[in-house]
Amino acid sequence: MKSITYGNHQIEFELNFSSRKTLGLTVYPDQTVVVNAPLGTEYESVEKKVKSKARWILKQLRQFEKYLPNTKKKEYVSGETHLYLGRQYILKITSNSGASSHVKLKGRYLNVQVNNKRRVEATLKEWYRARASIHFQTIVEDLLPEFENHDLKVKELKIREMKKRWGSCTTEGVITLNSELIKAPKRCIQYVILHELCHLIYHKHDANFYRLLNSMMPNWKRWKEKLEITLA
Repeated sequence: MKSITYGNHQIEFELNFSSRKTLGLTVYPDQTVVVNAPLGTEYESVEKKVKSKARWILKQLRQFEKYLPNTKKKEYVSGETHLYLGRQYILKITSNSGASSHVKLKGRYLNVQVNNKRRVEATLKEWYRARASIHFQTIVEDLLPEFENHDLKVKELKIREMKKRWGSCTTEGVITLNSELIKAPKRCIQYVILHELCHLIYHKHDANFYRLLNSMMPNWKRWKEKLEITLA
């Protein structure tokens, strides 16, 4: 990862080299800045390009900031709405005298039973993470046969809270997914997982990567936008 300083701002960017003829710069909704440069381009030329576009980059980053994973503070009280797989459910909190707390979906309600009201948030997050673990693993297993012509291996699937990304992966085959994704429609989740699976084959956002993604999900842009709107 490279970076330049512009005023009080530090702009980080990913630098890729390819057989293209001109320097290109793209800002993605997850706030990733990518520079694609012709082979042999000197870094000074790249740095000059990024600095010349710095104001535009910062403007794009501010515009996309509203599409980052939802960070709005919830109060975790009865009557509040919470998402699950793209649908809104009404939170209903009841007290129980038992030692354990649990969550149950019933109709339009998310029923949370706790023996201590201070446990509502933690209980619901634990439930979300457990459901995410099941759903995400199933989706990965369902999608893997689509990659049978590629040498693709998923070493591990991790789920955790992420502030600025829906997912990430390593060259060793470890995929990490944002636990908040369980609140999105299933097709949105499939898009994110497909995105990361394609990255296990093509690590950069280059023509090969997008060609593969388009072949796997021709309408991926629709679900990408749906994800950004749903969890904005």
